[in-house]
Amino acid sequence: MIPLAAGAGVADALLSLFLILLAAKIGDEIFKRLGQPTLIGEILAGVLVGPAVLGLVEPSEVIDVFAELGVVFILFWVGLETRIHDLLGVGRSATLVGVLGVIVPFAGGYAIAAARGEDAATSLFFAAALVATSVGITSAVLIGLGALETRSGRTILGAAVVDDILAMLVVAVASAIAVGGSASIAELVVVGAMALAFVAFFALGGTRFMRRYPGVLKAPRFSESPLLPAVILCLGLAAVAAEIGLAAIIGAFLAGMMVAETKEQHPIEEEVAPLYAFFAPFFFASIGLQLDLGSYARVPVIGVITLVTVVAVVTKVVGAYAGARGLSRPEALFVAVGMVPRGEVGIIVAGIGIEAGALGDEAFAIIVGMAVLTTVVVPPVLRALAARLPDIPSAAPAPR
Repeated sequence: MIPLAAGAGVADALLSLFLILLAAKIGDEIFKRLGQPTLIGEILAGVLVGPAVLGLVEPSEVIDVFAELGVVFILFWVGLETRIHDLLGVGRSATLVGVLGVIVPFAGGYAIAAARGEDAATSLFFAAALVATSVGITSAVLIGLGALETRSGRTILGAAVVDDILAMLVVAVASAIAVGGSASIAELVVVGAMALAFVAFFALGGTRFMRRYPGVLKAPRFSESPLLPAVILCLGLAAVAAEIGLAAIIGAFLAGMMVAETKEQHPIEEEVAPLYAFFAPFFFASIGLQLDLGSYARVPVIGVITLVTVVAVVTKVVGAYAGARGLSRPEALFVAVGMVPRGEVGIIVAGIGIEAGALGDEAFAIIVGMAVLTTVVVPPVLRALAARLPDIPSAAPAPR
């Protein structure tokens, strides 16, 4: 028999999940009727039911798990739409976008924090927050626009992998300094090499294996469909990626790329679509849940958030646009704007910073505000820019 207290905890968790999903889908419906990106409606739904407005739902570990599964399945879907030879075709541009899209925002974030009189550790966390890119947010917009398989879409995805590895190293250095230690060059080289080896092994070797043995997803007798083995692969690679310091979404993306090599044999996308439709709203709504309007009641804080947000947008656009100079101007601008959203990645960096003692409540609120603003502003802009791209004939319906 379940103890009464435990039963109450389960009931509270189920009620929170119900309210988030209901609110997110109402926001989805409203914004769909308005012809706007539905993820904005889901984020605003999280703000509405969260502590910022109605206070019906509080952030919790259960919600965090559902949100993480949401972004994992978003990137798994993105991987299903991506072939390795397509990414290799934009390898040079993607690398330049990723590197320059890190260097310029890093300098901007560090300069703002230093001008505020912050110490080295705090300045590094500000820089790391501006370096971050939420590939989950941009990927959802690309799916809605039918732009995943375009040259600019592939460039964004490739750049996001480079961005994630570099951002991981910045956070590692900042955390080491914050706790009074030091980050040796040798340690950073080892971590970076592990990340690159992981990506290369599964992007090249894993896709080649699946291409050679496409029936492997139907081989297990425990499943009548290739969906379950595919999901096991997705969660497994996501877990391994998280263990070595990469974002779990990189592992999910690589798993999707591997499964994509078997698409001719298995209509896997149709089976994954319900998982995407169910879990993704938790991811977007959870971003809104973490916004506390009480932290932004003071005019000076609002001014700093505005400044940091402007710097975050300008530095990312400038850096990424410079890296994408091999593309046409409309494509380069589309790529640059697509790298702007900080989303959950910026919030995670802020969380690590406050746990390490490098960020105070005000600095945390500033970074979270910047992350949410860059996330909400970008989707409509991307939709407008997509109209100028010749290889995006029209906005395709999202798989949910």
